[in-house]
Amino acid sequence: MTASKDTISTRLLEWYDTHARELPWRAQPGQPAPDPYRVWLSEVMLQQTTVAAVKPYFARFTERWPTVDDLAGAPEEDVMAAWAGLGYYSRARNLVKCAAAVKELGGFPETEAELLKLPGLGAYTAAAVAAIAFGQRAVVVDANVERVVSRLFAIEEPLPGSRKTIRIHTDAITPDQYAGDFAQAMMDLGSGICTSRDPKCFLCPLSDDCQALISDNPARFPIKAPKKVRPVRQGTAYWIEREGHVWLEKRQGTGMLGGMRSLPDDGWHSGGNGDTIALIDSQWEQLGLVRHTFTHFSLEMLVLKTTVPTDPTERAGQWWPIAEIDDAGLPTLFAKAARLALAQD
Repeated sequence: MTASKDTISTRLLEWYDTHARELPWRAQPGQPAPDPYRVWLSEVMLQQTTVAAVKPYFARFTERWPTVDDLAGAPEEDVMAAWAGLGYYSRARNLVKCAAAVKELGGFPETEAELLKLPGLGAYTAAAVAAIAFGQRAVVVDANVERVVSRLFAIEEPLPGSRKTIRIHTDAITPDQYAGDFAQAMMDLGSGICTSRDPKCFLCPLSDDCQALISDNPARFPIKAPKKVRPVRQGTAYWIEREGHVWLEKRQGTGMLGGMRSLPDDGWHSGGNGDTIALIDSQWEQLGLVRHTFTHFSLEMLVLKTTVPTDPTERAGQWWPIAEIDDAGLPTLFAKAARLALAQD
């Protein structure tokens, strides 16, 4: 029989008092609540990636735009370039929209319901900001929490179908006070102890009540539905040089990698396989393939290179210094293509 809500939350909060991770966007237990801007920014960045990957981005963002008002006034192009490499670029486009909305309101709203009205804030982010920044009772469920709760209650239903059940159980053990510390404690527990592989159950403050541990196979949880095979698309990118510069284009503001600078390509992102028809009448050199995995498909992209005397015809773009290509803010896919082209040189 799993322990009561109060017992579980008390044990976890006591553990968190001495084991909380020190993170640049977090206030330690007993300290005043952190700046909502830093909480919101970190939570948006942390979706679909790791703390280690986010730390340098967070440091650069908060140095360049230290307040939400600063970010609200930033050109979207600059924000997109600073975001390059974190993926899921619609989040970056929504950053400026959300910051502008918060500035107009005079600050972040404090309740989960009002936070949900801001551009780009889904259920998870709204709950996290409400709990961590404002001390509101909110049910915060990320991948770490899903794993902890799935094991604590030995939930047999596979993900993603079990998410409603996980939320119900998480709600049942979330305390009325210190919900922010509780949410961060669950995240820390999942990150450092209740890990995907080889969970360190002997260190877990909830091990006495963990139904998965009682079943003697905690790593079996959470149960996941069989993965679908990702289709593979083909495409082509074009490295066009002129006098130490490369031609870059800005992608449309919506859709895949929207608003980002990139190399010209053949439209592989529209849904079908691309072809290798050259953009301009020139001698093209094949540099090889770069491969990249997106959420729903994988891409094999051929990189072609040429040198031209004039601007590419009928192509809107700009010449970018090759020596400063790292400052262009290319998405990871096109950064790979750039590295391939530079390696040939």
